[in-house]
Amino acid sequence: MAELLIHSCCAPCLIAPYQRLKQAGHKVSAFWFNPNIHPLLEYQKRRNALRDYSAQEGFELIEQDQYGLVEFLHNTLSDIPGRCEYCYRTRIEATAKAAAEGGFEAFSSTLLYSRYQKHDDIIAFSKEMAEKYKVGFFYEDWRTLWQEGIRLSKAAGMYRQQYCGCIFSEEERYREQVRRNKSK
Repeated sequence: MAELLIHSCCAPCLIAPYQRLKQAGHKVSAFWFNPNIHPLLEYQKRRNALRDYSAQEGFELIEQDQYGLVEFLHNTLSDIPGRCEYCYRTRIEATAKAAAEGGFEAFSSTLLYSRYQKHDDIIAFSKEMAEKYKVGFFYEDWRTLWQEGIRLSKAAGMYRQQYCGCIFSEEERYREQVRRNKSK
């Protein structure tokens, strides 16, 4: 049993890992830092859904509430294919730093829940930041909880988004949707 700080990109990605961690006896706090999420209304919907879930479940939510469109674009436009690495590193570093400063035993991220993220990169960055900030990295492959998280979040009536959050992934989502519509 450990006191954990879990970076959370959204409530639907947290719900199944949180339930698993709670059942295992861990004390879980969530950390909101997602300057990659755009547009602003999407950012606010995801943050507010996480606030609601935190209040409902009674766990602490630590917010580094910075809508970061300009900084995100400044750091990704010159390397759009490498944007995910920048995004992971930025959020994981902020989480590790907050965990160390807050006296948590370890940190993790709901990025490890998604089937669509680069799992090995997230692990590597997390280990690097654990060493840099002298705090533990809690690893569990939560991708096995994917369907359970969908079921739980729908049953809870949570706001559910359809893309990772950045403007590039939103474009990919709609481009694919347009392609499917044209082929009908």
